[in-house]
Amino acid sequence: MDGEHITRLASQAAAEKLDAFFMAGGDGSINRAVAGLMDSETALGVLPAGTSNVFAQELGLPLLSWTRLMALEESARLLVDVPSCRVDLGVCNGLPFLLWAGVGLDALIVHRIEPRRRWEKHFSVVSYATSVVWHASFWRGMNLIVEADGVELAGHFLLALVSNVNLYAGGLLHLSQHARLDDGVMDLWLFEGETLGDTVQLALDLLAGRHEQSARVHHTPFRKLRLESESKIYYQMDGEPVVSESPATILVKPRCLKVLVPRECNSPILSLNHKGE
Repeated sequence: MDGEHITRLASQAAAEKLDAFFMAGGDGSINRAVAGLMDSETALGVLPAGTSNVFAQELGLPLLSWTRLMALEESARLLVDVPSCRVDLGVCNGLPFLLWAGVGLDALIVHRIEPRRRWEKHFSVVSYATSVVWHASFWRGMNLIVEADGVELAGHFLLALVSNVNLYAGGLLHLSQHARLDDGVMDLWLFEGETLGDTVQLALDLLAGRHEQSARVHHTPFRKLRLESESKIYYQMDGEPVVSESPATILVKPRCLKVLVPRECNSPILSLNHKGE
């Protein structure tokens, strides 16, 4: 099933005012479903069957693996007759995203490795790590002018990333530990650098969770963002390659998507007063 077909099915479910639309897949497939469900009363139900399933991890849903072959059935049972929560979405040049939107190194890598054949996704971690090392060896960053809620910042960056959740890079990294899906703001992360050494240091800081203490990392919560570059830049949204022009405008749409959340979800990604509406 291709992305456009997923969006059409989700839009049809929303038009028919169904209670829920279940998506069995990964974060990229969820992104396609979100495009059809935003601003509707039809809730998104997630059945994690992709390669990373970061959104499912954030909600505490069991992940499909060789040691947990019944994970989809478990997830389905956890989402039966549960209340829904409303979460924020980002809209980049008219395209919605739930988890992240990025330009720079990670987007370049996504454009290089996607789309992949199904059998290749079983080696996603190895493939992604190899691609990171290869492209990082010649990536020298980009000049960006950034305006977040009226405050301008310009510089040379390896990566500019907008995040709506805590986890990043397939769930391996804790990027925005204070992120909330329903607080009306998103986090902008700007990582300075232009050499392979800078990229390696960035990776080490992220792995160790000390990126917030780095003088070369800038973090800004925002509601409206504008990114501009004189050179060609690559975009990724929810881990999928996106073709878009510069400048990019990103708006946060507060609580415009309904999501089914397990009753036992203890994730801090949702505000306590918004759980179980």
